[in-house]
Amino acid sequence: MIHWLLVAHIIVVGYWLGSELVINSSFRFATRDVASPLEARDRMLQHVMNTDQHVRFALVLQASLGTILLAAYGWVPGGQTLMIVAAVLGVFWLGFVEYIHRVRHSAVGARLAALDRGSRYVLMGVLLLMSIGVIGGDWPIPLWLRFKFAAFAGVIATGVLVRLQLIRFFRVWGEMKTDGVTDARNARVSTLENQASFLIVMIWVFIAIIVALSLFKPV
Repeated sequence: MIHWLLVAHIIVVGYWLGSELVINSSFRFATRDVASPLEARDRMLQHVMNTDQHVRFALVLQASLGTILLAAYGWVPGGQTLMIVAAVLGVFWLGFVEYIHRVRHSAVGARLAALDRGSRYVLMGVLLLMSIGVIGGDWPIPLWLRFKFAAFAGVIATGVLVRLQLIRFFRVWGEMKTDGVTDARNARVSTLENQASFLIVMIWVFIAIIVALSLFKPV
């Protein structure tokens, strides 16, 4: 069973990276295509936000599969019980993420989105503490895997920064939709897009580190 879990773990990495590539290219196109009507650009951005769901799904899948693999290898305590709990919680987490997406324009959607971001802070903190041995210092976790935890925490932290950047971006985008497109607003969204794209590239770097650590296990 471990073999198939590893295969799924690898597939999700490709799924995650592919989604990030599609999102970034579509986001840049919608932002920079100033010759097109705003309505067409806005439709493209809505497509980007729908595609962004796949990145959220990938995070949940990696966290769930990673926990199951840790238990399967005996690197953390819990054994089969932890594997079952991680699988069940993963399914519920996926449903929660999808529900948030469907109600994202409502007041409850905003509150749930904040709760979802909070869960990422918790996961990031746990990964960092495991990477330095504060959590599970006496567990038989290989050193390369602890480095991988740190890189995964970097992915999550950078992803949160992207979300915060998008909030600023869509604030200006909303001004364009209500008050009209101007050169100054186009320049502003272009600047915000460049900043978000830089953060997305950082996510790719962290994912590359994760893949390299998984393949070569240098330490």
